[in-house]
Amino acid sequence: MRHTIYILTLLCLLATTGQAQTRTIQNRPYTDLRRLHFGVLVGLHLQDIDLKNVGPQQITFDDGSTTEKTIVCDNDRWNAGFSVGVLGDLRLSKHFNLRFTPTMHFGAKHLTFHNLTDVDEQGRPIEVTQDMKNTYLSLPVDLKFSAERWNNYRPYLMAGINPMLNLTSKNQEYLQLKKSDLFLEIGLGCDFYLPFFKLIPELKFCYSLSDALDHGHAGELKDENMRPYTNAVTSGHSKMIVLTFYFE
Repeated sequence: MRHTIYILTLLCLLATTGQAQTRTIQNRPYTDLRRLHFGVLVGLHLQDIDLKNVGPQQITFDDGSTTEKTIVCDNDRWNAGFSVGVLGDLRLSKHFNLRFTPTMHFGAKHLTFHNLTDVDEQGRPIEVTQDMKNTYLSLPVDLKFSAERWNNYRPYLMAGINPMLNLTSKNQEYLQLKKSDLFLEIGLGCDFYLPFFKLIPELKFCYSLSDALDHGHAGELKDENMRPYTNAVTSGHSKMIVLTFYFE
């Protein structure tokens, strides 16, 4: 994914350098004058989540006795996934467009829990992991600000609000996400005008504005030994880096 982003950035720079010297014949010169147009999109993304841990916690057993445990959890890597969707673009003015891009994101987050109280035979903290699989239905509304077109490319900036619905069903894992979340997203891209269609690579960053964790999930767990791990995390904010290719 990172190599793809580097290659895309390099291609954009090369295209800008090569076309900035002289004027060339414009492909599809009137395509941006349409009031409303549609397209499709495919892409890749990376998922992560910022977790806040509760620290030491009191565990009460069935016989009334208590003990203290310290368990910390983190998302130890960015997980890759893929995205597919459709595009609706409304022209507001020469430089501003309003976009609606319903998208399905298929991916997961990899979590590692470190039990600092209990240790294994080698004296190391016990670790357990979870692949938090999720399927998002994303419904973003973005404002797109485009620069002047030069030859067959046109760079732009975008920002918007992105409500997401988590379509993953309930499970017996340690952590569970809520059914809905709200993201803020910002990004940049470039319109490339080809002879028969417009190709738009875009890179954006999405960050959750609300706590994404389902805090009622601990009471639904059948295995009581899992609850200290679930209760070790007080909040979580999801984030995504999305590389999208639009075809208009």
